[in-house]
Amino acid sequence: MAIPDEDVARVRAATDLVALVSTHTALKRVGRRFVGLCPFHTERSPSFSVNAEEGLYYCFGCQASGDAISFVRSVEGCDFVEAVERLGALAGIPVRDDTDAGAVAERGRRRELYAVLEEAADFYHDRLLRHPDAGRARQYLRARGYDGETVRRFRLGFAPPGRDVLVRALRRPATLLRAAGLAHEGARGLQDTLRERVIFPIFDPSGRPVGLGGRVLPEELRQDRRDAGPKYRNSPESPIYQKRRTLYGLNWAKAEIARVGEAVVCEGYTDVIGFFAAGVPRAVATCGTALTEEHLRLLGRFARRVVLCFDADRAGETAAARLYEWERRHELELSVAVLPAGSDPADLARTDPGALAAAVDAARPFLHFQINRALDGADLRAPEGRARAVASAVAAIAEHPNDLVRDEYLLMVADRTRQAPERLRPLLATARRRATEPGPDGAPEVGEAAPGDRGDPPARTRPARRGAGPRAGRDALLLALHRPGEVAHLLEDAAFVDEVQRAAFCALRDAASLPDAIARADPDAADLLTRLAHSDGADELDVAGTVVALVRHAGQAALAELLGEMRDAQRQARDSGQDPTAQLGALAEATTWLKGALVALAESASAPVGATAALSEAEALLAWLVQRLAQRAGAKLEA
Repeated sequence: MAIPDEDVARVRAATDLVALVSTHTALKRVGRRFVGLCPFHTERSPSFSVNAEEGLYYCFGCQASGDAISFVRSVEGCDFVEAVERLGALAGIPVRDDTDAGAVAERGRRRELYAVLEEAADFYHDRLLRHPDAGRARQYLRARGYDGETVRRFRLGFAPPGRDVLVRALRRPATLLRAAGLAHEGARGLQDTLRERVIFPIFDPSGRPVGLGGRVLPEELRQDRRDAGPKYRNSPESPIYQKRRTLYGLNWAKAEIARVGEAVVCEGYTDVIGFFAAGVPRAVATCGTALTEEHLRLLGRFARRVVLCFDADRAGETAAARLYEWERRHELELSVAVLPAGSDPADLARTDPGALAAAVDAARPFLHFQINRALDGADLRAPEGRARAVASAVAAIAEHPNDLVRDEYLLMVADRTRQAPERLRPLLATARRRATEPGPDGAPEVGEAAPGDRGDPPARTRPARRGAGPRAGRDALLLALHRPGEVAHLLEDAAFVDEVQRAAFCALRDAASLPDAIARADPDAADLLTRLAHSDGADELDVAGTVVALVRHAGQAALAELLGEMRDAQRQARDSGQDPTAQLGALAEATTWLKGALVALAESASAPVGATAALSEAEALLAWLVQRLAQRAGAKLEA
């Protein structure tokens, strides 16, 4: 598909980049810009900048940069055309198709999956609210404390007991219904996959349905008393739904997560709803899979602290070494909330919501939880009980990669088991050696990432050119970017000594807009323009002083070149036995004039009238620099 350039430009212009980025990371206005944590790499201090006026973003940490289209491509994993189409749909701008074949089919398939899941979610939701056959489901939900507001907020639904009610209602192709997990082939043809179940639609962070979860009604409330299969049945994975990257509830919780700086991860849909009911609206749930690094990377866009609220057995079985590595790699703080024995968040939210909120507030680091679990389950009154507890706790401590953390927890274990720390340290050393030895399957040491376990790389550009070149050129480019009307008649490419700065200035001068300049510039110049577009300080710069400093710097560089050329001419004449006078004449004349111009510029800049006089001297020197650059370019062409 080839989209006309004017359609692309209209979509860019109509997109609010700040609003778009804010659906993935929290932004705060700082001067002219908006800043926040980068959605493409893990960081503690915000380095991600959005220039709303120009519609550009830039990360000073990982150098990811671009506009609304590239942002959607990076966070959604789609191609250029799909990103433009998606933004066009949000802005109400039709996007025309000039050609194509291959990738269009895949984009069309994804659009159809989103659309059919949206239709199914609406159908099930309306069925729950209005249809007589959903009375038993409404009765079940009321018994669990779900009122109409909760049902509407989470778009809960009901899948009726009929064989193909949804299939007949949607009237969509069988291949599409099967791909979305809404139907499957039965003995009598295509039939609904979910029947007599409460439906929990699963949304991506931007609020589009990507899958459905279905909780079977209790047997006494079902019309069909035959075996209904597993308690929960979820959509299969598809191009728009991957469980390892999907968190139920994030579309509702992300704003509160960003505001508080903390996310709560639990196990199921009803747990999430329970947390919201208990006044903790920052909970999300994995979708029938274990916690993955992709889940933590996704949460790291919004918060630095993650509280795990699983049952004690499951939390204790989490692979500690891998969890510590993810915590370190993504600069997160992982804690565990311990609930009363035999309870889960959904039940506790009904019986004692205050206790549920208190458990989150009292969450402790993962290692602290493991040690308490080992010690609390042991009989510390008996020597044998203390010995077993020490062995279990020390084994847990040994898995942590930080020496200081290990020693702190060792002291805690020693205190609780009434042991001298000196007796426990040899045990820890032995356990540490065992913990860091590769296993028989070649498992990596603690703190080392397993091959292929780093997830998808963040969207970023090539490594950034360090620094922005000479300060004088950087300041002049800042003015050209942010105050172009004041300096357009005062700047020439000959004034920029640094090649990248000069290329950036030329791209900016010759383009109709900043995005156009960035698109046309070479990579280093484009990177520099992008970085400066997100830099503050242009308002504080003095135009005359900046131009004078730029020209003076260029003049000094030209003088150094002339002196070097004179030395080369003298050496060549000496080596050839020729008289250097003729060769040195023009160079000496230019050098003398340039030295005088630089002295005059310095004197005028320090005079009481300063800026005006210095600017006049700078314009004369700049004219000479322009002529010199043109002569050198002509000489290169002749050569």
